[in-house]
Amino acid sequence: MRKHNNLWGYFFLTPQLIGLLAFSVIPLGFALVLSFMKWDGFGAKTFVGLGNFIGQFQNPVFWKALWNTTLYTILTVPVGVALSLLLALALNRIKGKELYRVFFFMPVVTSSVSIGVIWMWILNGDFGILNQFLGYIGIEGPQWLTDTRIVMISIAMLSIWWQVGYNMVIFLAGLQGVSNSYYEAAEIDGASKFQKFKNITLPLISPTTFFVSIMSIIGSFQVFDQAFVMTSGGPAKASYTLVYHVYQTGFQNFKWGESTAVAMILFVIILIFTLIQFRVSKRWVHYEG
Repeated sequence: MRKHNNLWGYFFLTPQLIGLLAFSVIPLGFALVLSFMKWDGFGAKTFVGLGNFIGQFQNPVFWKALWNTTLYTILTVPVGVALSLLLALALNRIKGKELYRVFFFMPVVTSSVSIGVIWMWILNGDFGILNQFLGYIGIEGPQWLTDTRIVMISIAMLSIWWQVGYNMVIFLAGLQGVSNSYYEAAEIDGASKFQKFKNITLPLISPTTFFVSIMSIIGSFQVFDQAFVMTSGGPAKASYTLVYHVYQTGFQNFKWGESTAVAMILFVIILIFTLIQFRVSKRWVHYEG
């Protein structure tokens, strides 16, 4: 009977395993091999060893893309995680939280291209809604998408607004898993609201915070749609990100070997950050035993 059940289990797992192999494992292996090749997508492949990686490390455009991506991560992750937690705390205490949750989550299910186009008009420096509003209160609005100093801030604002609903829902789930008995015991001891938040809420939702932080960092390093739709990597490559560099190197310049080399470098960067977070998390993530 056990062998029979195992066979049925393997039978139902087979489609997922085939999909994993066809769309993840095999393409990843092919990309790894291709990163050591010189190939324009049509002719014969030429083995160049580490030449593609060395060429990228010597390419100032690569370092510009890496800096922009890092800056975007610094701008979006701390603010996005903190804002999501604050919204979740607020919604967890009010009636009709389901309705508000839908409103905040609606941007998440909207196409990234549609979001980018809408915000491109909102942030237009000449006749955008945001600058018009600032003008009413006597503030001269900047050129949000054409000023090299603030273009990444503009894209970060869009991304925070777009993803805050997703992280908020996850935090809400974590908050609703905290037993009220902890808060009741703290009230008996005379704990203030801040003390309850610091000593009960934060430690008990630390696994949720850890998950949201990891997913936010991974997503921020993969930013592409916003820069592609709103600025095309400009002005002067001020919003040129690593994934945009992968796209331009491969799909526009047809240097597939170099493109996959950049993708492999990005993969290693994300892996390193993830491993560091897992290592550091042992100090502050608390799981209920």
